[in-house]
Amino acid sequence: MPEFTLTALRSAMLAGILSALPFGFAHAEDPALDQQARQQGVPVDELRAFAEVMERIRGAYIEQIDDRELLESAIRGMLYELDPHSSYLTPDQFDDLQITTTGEFGGLGIEVTMEDGFVKVVTPVDDSPASKAGIQAGDLILKIDDTFVKGLSLSEAVELMRGEVGSEIELMVLSEGKENPRQVTLKRDKIQMHSVKSRLLEPGLGYVRISQFQNNTGSDTAKALEKLSAKGELQGLVLDMRNNPGGVLGGAVEVADLFLDKGLVVYTEGRQPGSRSEFKATPGDQLAGVPLVVLVNGGSASASEIVAGALQDQHRAIVVGNRTFGKGSVQTVLPLSKDRALKLTTARYYTPNGRSIQAEGIEPDISVDVVTRLEVREDQHVRESDLPRHLNNENNEQKNSKKTRSLAQEDYALAQALSVLKGVVLAQADHSDSNPDPDTE
Repeated sequence: MPEFTLTALRSAMLAGILSALPFGFAHAEDPALDQQARQQGVPVDELRAFAEVMERIRGAYIEQIDDRELLESAIRGMLYELDPHSSYLTPDQFDDLQITTTGEFGGLGIEVTMEDGFVKVVTPVDDSPASKAGIQAGDLILKIDDTFVKGLSLSEAVELMRGEVGSEIELMVLSEGKENPRQVTLKRDKIQMHSVKSRLLEPGLGYVRISQFQNNTGSDTAKALEKLSAKGELQGLVLDMRNNPGGVLGGAVEVADLFLDKGLVVYTEGRQPGSRSEFKATPGDQLAGVPLVVLVNGGSASASEIVAGALQDQHRAIVVGNRTFGKGSVQTVLPLSKDRALKLTTARYYTPNGRSIQAEGIEPDISVDVVTRLEVREDQHVRESDLPRHLNNENNEQKNSKKTRSLAQEDYALAQALSVLKGVVLAQADHSDSNPDPDTE
């Protein structure tokens, strides 16, 4: 039988079973058609069992279930059994995924958390509707339009605050130190989520934190490096990707490319022969070889592992921290009809040296024990201030009580990464001093 005829038969068999589900198809058999379908690999018995199960649910389940709900549940279950990262996306879930990857949504421009059942403003985004309306860090949001926040989850409250650009929203806000709340009317605008933050740890030693990889993460990281360099010559950098769940592959490749001058960043391979895709660095290391330390932990996954693996394999950075999560699979989003989509695992990631990240992760060059809090004291001698009922120093007691915590106390892993970076910078400086330019007098 011609191939196109058998393919048509297969499609007709599948369509026939699905279309006949509500009408007792599970009991209808055509031996000749069944045999032809089996020759083409159509799982006739399993499809008939599916139809029968659906009939039994429709007829005997304690509550009436809509056929469309049953079919969507079956689709979700089918993808759930494949692997932890393949899934069926409803329109709302598809929208949320697009927000995550693009970093843009219609909203107010505030980072929030939950406190005592109310939404608390952590910080407003500069030049956002929230900051222009005078909303400040520490403000409590008690009501969103006609909905009181008390009793809502944080995600539910955030969903209420998001909406179409240009639409208005009214908030009841209670500021710190105020007895009465105030009503604030805001107009939603396009909000850009920033996944990159930077600062100087010490003069000449920079710090860049990437919380996730979005379409704009590469360009945002480049701008952060330029900003740090503008404060003085950079002698070293810590790239912090702890608890970074990953994100867009392109963003990861762009970030790695900023620190590489050539060579492979990552490659992927799927099931089909010839499916290998390679992603290579372009000429130009933005830091011109300045020492680099990458900080990771067990929450660093996917795209962050790609960056760490590439910089480690190419000997461009020292990786410090803990073994990463080990998510080395590629998910492709395949749009379906009616704003639905399929997120399907289609390939695996490999580092430049051919290491598979999947279920293995990236082993750091230098491991750092997980310390949630560290109390540091310069020595263990008993002092006057340690004695009970000691007399206070009227001049210095208050000043000493306000002594700032050290970096090691605030963030032990980062302090260790900084120590490693300093060591590399000093070693590089010593090497340069011992090997002067032969043309220099």
